[in-house]
Amino acid sequence: MNMILFLGFGMTELLLILLVVLLLFGGRKIPELMRSLGKGVKSFRDEAKGGTDEDNDNRKDRE
Repeated sequence: MNMILFLGFGMTELLLILLVVLLLFGGRKIPELMRSLGKGVKSFRDEAKGGTDEDNDNRKDRE
């Protein structure tokens, strides 16, 4: 919650954003969008972590 306050969003702004999202996408589409977003974030983290491990393996092979 501190991050939200840091960005300057109050409760009114958050409710307004939530209402706009609900109107744009509808109630049935939101869980699907959140699921897709979660998969994307997980994929990004896995790739970022995998790239670091791959670089370390390449360095070890060269030595």
